Amino acid sequence: MKGKAEGIMPSLIKYHEGINSVAIIGNYLPRHCGIATFTTDMVEALSQESTNINYWAVVINDIPEGYLYPGKVRFEISQNKLSDYRVAAEFLNINQIDIVCLQHEYGIFGGTAGSNIIKLLNDLRMPIVTTLHTVLKDPSAEHREVLNKLATLSDKLIVMSEKTREFLEDIYSVPEEKIAFIHHGIPDTPFIDPNFHKDQFSVEGRKVLLTFGLLSPNKGIEYMIKALPTVITRHPDVTYIILGVTHPNVLKVNGEEYRISLQQLARDLKVDEYVIFQNRFVELKELCELLGKQIYILLPISKKRRLFQVPWHTQWGRERPLFQLHTGMLLKCFQMGGGE
Repeated sequence: MKGKAEGIMPSLIKYHEGINSVAIIGNYLPRHCGIATFTTDMVEALSQESTNINYWAVVINDIPEGYLYPGKVRFEISQNKLSDYRVAAEFLNINQIDIVCLQHEYGIFGGTAGSNIIKLLNDLRMPIVTTLHTVLKDPSAEHREVLNKLATLSDKLIVMSEKTREFLEDIYSVPEEKIAFIHHGIPDTPFIDPNFHKDQFSVEGRKVLLTFGLLSPNKGIEYMIKALPTVITRHPDVTYIILGVTHPNVLKVNGEEYRISLQQLARDLKVDEYVIFQNRFVELKELCELLGKQIYILLPISKKRRLFQVPWHTQWGRERPLFQLHTGMLLKCFQMGGGE
């Protein structure tokens, strides 16, 4: 993916010519989550851009049996097993890794607020670069403590939005010089006829609203469904597609409770004929093809807690309308003809 390699490699080549091996900690495909996609894309892009440096991954498993990983994955950690984090640190130190690059998202590591990862980082003997995928505006004491420890243990913190940089400085008192801003990459894919994939959903000729990704209550999809009755009075040719499986962690605890509640809400509001649920995981290639010219992407989050999300950049790269919505914003965005 463009940007992930381009944003890092000039610095590595110019200032770190002696680097031979870089380990990236995160999730990895075929595990289904955004961090897995991001980490996989990063390892592959960096490997292609700089063939003289060995890039490989240390991954976190959320199931005992793990996943069928490719050769780039060299070590696996059981999410809730603290001793695995200690052994992983020993493995990295013994193999004399030059730099460790952590992809941080609270929910993928075990312990309170994902604190198990601190044990691993604290035992490392090489420089640490941490990419922050979530920075909370109103953190709990536990989340604040974890991020402050990450900032202390990391030589650099990478963010992908200017607002995140502001949060780190103003809320967490991270020194400005420790923060690096690098744009997220986007898929480099050809453009296709926007009606091609609409035929799959029998919505050709209609205005299509699309929310995609792993379903979980913090996505705030219920707000979009609640807004639909008003939207439909002004735009009766609208169809709202909700594409994605339920997040594995949510599925373990609550099953399909959230999806069922959304379906019931649509029926209660008498908008169910305008809503299509697609309960399946979409690979990046299909997703990029799906983002046709006449599709509007919605991120109806319930609150501004997550300062960065992959769908933004996938959508920008496809030059498509995208809306990040809060309650009451949808009609205003349609009238303006653009996203926020």
